Amino acid sequence: MGVNGMVTSAHPLSSLAGAQVLQDGGNAVDAAIAVATTLGIVEPYMSGAGGIGMALVYMAREGRVRALNFSGRAPRAADTARFTDDTKETGILAPLIPGNVAGWMELHRTYGSLDRERLFRPAVGYARNGFPITHINSLVIHQSAARLRRFPTSAAFMLEAGGKPPAAGVKFRMPQAADTLEKIARHGPDIFYKGEIAEKLARFSKEMNGLITAQDLADYRVEWQEPIAIDYRGYRVHVTPPNSTGFQILQTLKVIEGFSGADITHHGIESVHILMEAVKLCVTDRIKWGGDPDYTKIPVKAVLSDGYAARQRRRIDRSAAASVMGERFALNRPMGALTPGSPEEFDGGMTTHFAVADRDGNVVSVTQTLGGYFGSGVVVGDTGLFLNNMCSYFDLEEGSSNRIGPWKRVDFVISPTQTFKDGKFFLSMGTPGGWGIPQTTSQLLMNVLDHGMNVQQAVEAPRFRYYRDRYVEMEERFPLNLRQSLEMKGHKVGIVEAWSRSVGGAHAIQVDAASGTFHGGADPRRDGVAIGL
Repeated sequence: MGVNGMVTSAHPLSSLAGAQVLQDGGNAVDAAIAVATTLGIVEPYMSGAGGIGMALVYMAREGRVRALNFSGRAPRAADTARFTDDTKETGILAPLIPGNVAGWMELHRTYGSLDRERLFRPAVGYARNGFPITHINSLVIHQSAARLRRFPTSAAFMLEAGGKPPAAGVKFRMPQAADTLEKIARHGPDIFYKGEIAEKLARFSKEMNGLITAQDLADYRVEWQEPIAIDYRGYRVHVTPPNSTGFQILQTLKVIEGFSGADITHHGIESVHILMEAVKLCVTDRIKWGGDPDYTKIPVKAVLSDGYAARQRRRIDRSAAASVMGERFALNRPMGALTPGSPEEFDGGMTTHFAVADRDGNVVSVTQTLGGYFGSGVVVGDTGLFLNNMCSYFDLEEGSSNRIGPWKRVDFVISPTQTFKDGKFFLSMGTPGGWGIPQTTSQLLMNVLDHGMNVQQAVEAPRFRYYRDRYVEMEERFPLNLRQSLEMKGHKVGIVEAWSRSVGGAHAIQVDAASGTFHGGADPRRDGVAIGL
């Protein structure tokens, strides 16, 4: 808790970097940039300058929430014929145009108050002077070592002599990444998108038969957008708009809003079954409608309408689990799988998330990613820059609204949220977790808004994640009788460890409007730490 601000992120050093910026007089945006850049060093497999992301920004003096979209675009040469399931996942064809640097710089240009070099100082320092490898760091690097060895630049950058992953406790240095970040801090975004770093990236891509060109980099722009929002039980919940899949979170809440009493008790058998069935309906709609709004019509208003929610609610069978096609588009559905609704006809890996609040009431909520662990697996030459693999989130099949194409934005799982009560800021909530992000976020929000948990309780509560058909994975901390009762309804329950990274790594800030205090929540499924000032 704190009275002068709060920083919560997936690593103690990144949270500390943000807190120190607040102590130096910086605002929430300044601190967010320090957290973002530091995460790219101390959690290098999750995000970094070669990644993409989205932010929700609430500036108290403006009294509004804004969304900043820096989710990248497919290179102009992207064509389905160039890709296979493997090449859109790993290697030089996998990355979108990196958006993180442009996003950080736009946040600073619009709302920053401290010098850029001050904000990049913690990341540069840890990269140049070293930071201790945590147990989770070591585990992830070990799991990714074979993939990193496929690319000489990546192996040389991330692995020790003989291709050995660093052990927990090792002091790890990234001098090449330090040089790159120093140049960005000193010269701004142009060096990354038009100057020296852009030239290295484009040349490396060409030599490796990749798709990103100098023109692609020079033409990339971030975009300020209006969030989408719903009213839910007296709260106003905002999420990032499409190409973000945040609308799945809001749709889930709209469906659940029609239930009350015993139907929304925490870990009640009927409650969990209803929530699981609502999630499956909304996943199915997201698969149908999600994509780049420049290329596909997404009926967001209809999907989030009260009437459509009521229609979808009536499709829930209280006695049996429905089958779902999966988490993404597939030509071959399981027999009897749910089909999407028709809102247009109705009238009526891995990622990292963090949040910062300052003493003036400004709040920044950011989710940024490389895609999978270490993104594409490729480090660009001597830059220390891992490129994302977010092309993996595109589909190759005809008929998908999220099919890959030139200069398209991907149907983007990243969905930070901000919630208000009586017009005052109440809650920042978000998580990583791939396609599971909207499922996890809905559970997190309900833990606070429906079940009255504080943010740490909400983050620590056990979670589930639906995959395909009737298969759901549940953390083993769910009560045995609940799991058995769900199986009797037809759910195929798989058990994962008590604190599983497969269901995300959430971070949250709650503001007590009456007292002005900040409550921070950090996820023990990661190296998460919340620091209040």
